Amino acid sequence: MPPDRAETGSAAVAPETAAAPDANRRLRLLQLAALTSTCDRFSLAPLLVLIGIDLGASLAAVAAVASGYFLAYGLMQPVWGLLSDRIGRVRVMRVALLGAMLGGVGSVLAPNLAVLGVGRVLAGGCFAALIPASLVYVGDTWPAQVRQRPLSDVLAASALGTAMATAGAGLLADLVSWRAVFAVTAVAGGALWFALARLPEPDLEPVTGNPLRPVGRVLRTRWAWMVLLLGFVEGIVVLGALTYLAPALQSLGSSAAVAGLVSGGFGVGALLFSRVVRLLVGRVSPAGLAGIGGGFLAAAWAAPAITVNVPAVLIAGLLLGGSWAFLHSTLQSWATDVVPQARAAAVALFAAVLFFGSSVGTAVAAPAADAGAFGLLFRTALVVAVPLAVVAVLARARYDRRRPRAATEPGAENTGGSPPPA
Repeated sequence: MPPDRAETGSAAVAPETAAAPDANRRLRLLQLAALTSTCDRFSLAPLLVLIGIDLGASLAAVAAVASGYFLAYGLMQPVWGLLSDRIGRVRVMRVALLGAMLGGVGSVLAPNLAVLGVGRVLAGGCFAALIPASLVYVGDTWPAQVRQRPLSDVLAASALGTAMATAGAGLLADLVSWRAVFAVTAVAGGALWFALARLPEPDLEPVTGNPLRPVGRVLRTRWAWMVLLLGFVEGIVVLGALTYLAPALQSLGSSAAVAGLVSGGFGVGALLFSRVVRLLVGRVSPAGLAGIGGGFLAAAWAAPAITVNVPAVLIAGLLLGGSWAFLHSTLQSWATDVVPQARAAAVALFAAVLFFGSSVGTAVAAPAADAGAFGLLFRTALVVAVPLAVVAVLARARYDRRRPRAATEPGAENTGGSPPPA
């Protein structure tokens, strides 16, 4: 049996891939994929209260739908990762988009909460393919020493999607209906299906052998476990708690549009600070970037932990965006590097635990949110955020010190290509 390409590390991208004249066009398509996925993922939070009123359900019950979405989004990451090794990164994204469109249509037509839950789970499980496949595409194409820049660009598009979803979903729901929000993301998924036909697959050798072997390789790597643990906790304390920023304002009497616009500060902050991260890559160590992001994270939850009002939620959103730009992009880049011979599996597992953590955080916080105890919820997030930041900085610094010198030298990793055009 031929060797497994993901296991042996024999994957090679043509040398001209990253420096090709159309590199920017390819990156834009990857950004579009990230934006579309994130728009669907973050559109639900501003709608929780409105859906509950329309379908006669409690906030905790509607939050369970969000938790199911995040769980499906997380659990499907390894599945799509393994499939992308077999059939290609772009092909996986296009197949997944077909299922995402079906889930979107089901969500629009849902007569009750149960049907809505099924539609959201299907959409979440399928939209889950887009961002990991985009990140692995970057990992296949850009060399390690500059990879955090295009990764930051993809995450910036994701941040823009977050801002568009949290701000636009509430406004659209107030003007038309919460169902219109899911209709928009379903139509966007169809448009992306056509657009991705222009994105060529990386020039990789086909994978053969046991499809679970790359996963096993990741799970046998000690540093991979550290990255996965950090991703899980980040999912709880960032994405899980973030779900309740808009409902917290709505509990004070704000409309869905106002709550969405204010909590949309997360996307604005992530988008703006991602530009700063791009400038600092290569000038500040990964541990330093993680430290800045950890500081943002702790400061973000400090404001609503003291008092829940519009300024506090706006500050929290903006600072959480800064944390996402600095800390999350560092963890994400680390995931692409920690087991380069099984990169797709590592990125898929990282995304899986991130959104599993998001699902856990959303579910655990639901009773407090249903009781209106948002201050307690955000204080708990602050308590978890501080050790997460400290461990992330110390672990990344130690990883860089203990890493073989050859792995940090330009061209040491077998990714092929030269730095992409600025």
